[in-house]
Amino acid sequence: MIECEVWWARPLPVETRHLDLLDEPERGRFEAYRREIDRRRFLTGRVLAKTLLGARRGVAPGDIRFDATCEDCGKPHGKPKLPGVEFSISHSGERVGLAVTTVPVGLDVEADTRRAEDSLIEYALNETEQAALRGLGADERASAFFQYWSRKEALMKATGRGLKIPLQSITLDGARLAASADAALNPEATHLADLNPGEGYRAAIAFLTTEPVTITEKPWEI
Repeated sequence: MIECEVWWARPLPVETRHLDLLDEPERGRFEAYRREIDRRRFLTGRVLAKTLLGARRGVAPGDIRFDATCEDCGKPHGKPKLPGVEFSISHSGERVGLAVTTVPVGLDVEADTRRAEDSLIEYALNETEQAALRGLGADERASAFFQYWSRKEALMKATGRGLKIPLQSITLDGARLAASADAALNPEATHLADLNPGEGYRAAIAFLTTEPVTITEKPWEI
């Protein structure tokens, strides 16, 4: 049985004690964000991950150093990695999440209070999935769409390839991968589940494994 813990946090304030946990490449990424909320969400994801992973290893959060090297360009904006553990960070609105486990994992959270434009639905969902949204009211349609979106994003993040996998190449049947045109996702070796990040948000988590998974969700405050 695979065990996974998921923590949910709110964006932290920009304080020296938090900034001191960022290494030089992370500080550069932090500074590159123009909006304060984007800076806070990035900062919170790193502080959350370093604090919890440091505790698991018995070291100070500041001693945790991630490798976020992009496999395509070599710049430090790829998925953060740490030897010996699998984890995934996601954030949207006032939610920042971290999933930690032992198999490849992808976590995604989305605010469902946004409008689900027709163009976005047509971009992300295939015809079968689009049909499931027809006839729903605007609020129901937005909530259902962002649940679809979070599931697909979680699957793509679990592979490490992200948006290199076309969204429409993934076919979902509820919280289950029904089919994939990309070899990186095998329905027989993929576990997908919905999460509970709180009102106004939809979230999902994906694991690349054939084993059953137990998931524990927890709130986090520093």
